[in-house]
Amino acid sequence: MPLLSPLIDRYRRLPPSASGRFRHDPMLGLADVAISTMWGMTRYVRRPSPPPELDRTIVLTVVDREVVAHDQDVIAVTLAAADGTALPRWHPGAHIDVLLASGRVRQYSLCGDPSAPTYRIAVRRIHDGGGGSIEVHESLRAGARLTTHGPRNAFPLTVPGYGSPTQRFRFIAGGIGITPILPMLALAHQLGIDWSMIYAGRNRESLPFLSELARFGDRITIHTDDANGLPTAADLLGDCPDGTTVYACGPAPMLTSVRAALAGRDDVELHFERFAAPPVVDGAEFSVSIASTGTDLTVAADETLLAALRRTGVPAPYSCQQGFCGTCRVRVLDGAVQHRDTLLTDPERAAGYLLTCVSRADEGEHLTLDL
Repeated sequence: MPLLSPLIDRYRRLPPSASGRFRHDPMLGLADVAISTMWGMTRYVRRPSPPPELDRTIVLTVVDREVVAHDQDVIAVTLAAADGTALPRWHPGAHIDVLLASGRVRQYSLCGDPSAPTYRIAVRRIHDGGGGSIEVHESLRAGARLTTHGPRNAFPLTVPGYGSPTQRFRFIAGGIGITPILPMLALAHQLGIDWSMIYAGRNRESLPFLSELARFGDRITIHTDDANGLPTAADLLGDCPDGTTVYACGPAPMLTSVRAALAGRDDVELHFERFAAPPVVDGAEFSVSIASTGTDLTVAADETLLAALRRTGVPAPYSCQQGFCGTCRVRVLDGAVQHRDTLLTDPERAAGYLLTCVSRADEGEHLTLDL
């Protein structure tokens, strides 16, 4: 009886009919209560276990290394799967996240042949950068290993008849910005699409892959600062008639001038990719505290939170500095965040996460970071 007592009590609480009699047969009611109780007791057995997370880590090994700029500051590194398996396919504009031996994570555009069984990246040595490029130059020799999670594409090429109404391409590359453009040129050439390109840099010695580009002849214009001066937007865009799609990759001033020149040109598509952090627009000064140390710092109106952390010696992870890789994700313990990324999900934002490379706070606001 002790086990049945709760069932009987629950049954007695069933509402009566209008005539004052029980609405159902008593035995059916007891059976219903018993089944419901047993069903509830077995919920932990029935609850499906979440599928295990897939390990998408790919171990790569360096199979070739080549200097591709006359000033020696750009090397191309060819990578293959360390276990000899086929690598995931990719399309022009894709990049890979590279985890270096130091723990640094960096993004590098794939600049080889998408049909090849290997990946190729090119890296310019930045002497006063964050150390990633120097580590690549000094440690990625033949046989060295690194890891990635496979290609991602935030700068895809869409071609006529395959998702784009464009009639012709205009490619614009500044220095190492040639890397995502290289496979685009090969595909446009293969498909017989009308295209042209301008390739700009300080001087010819600093421009990588010039010998590889020679096969395209006068489709490509080389513009160097020492011989031609700084390129204007008109130089970069050429005649750019209606129906042109522009793909540009280079330093921020170059991209800014191109965007300004195309303002109001609804007949021209513009796609671009930066290889440096974008400038802060409409920022305001705010303050930050580091929970683990109590350190307080001020983020200037024209400064990123990440830059302020690095300036004051606070160790913080980072990689792309543009809000798309997620390496710099940090939890906020207190304060209202001004999100400026398209990566974090609503649940992640609700849980208090931000990206230090692009997220901010309103003027006068104070954030406490879980660092």
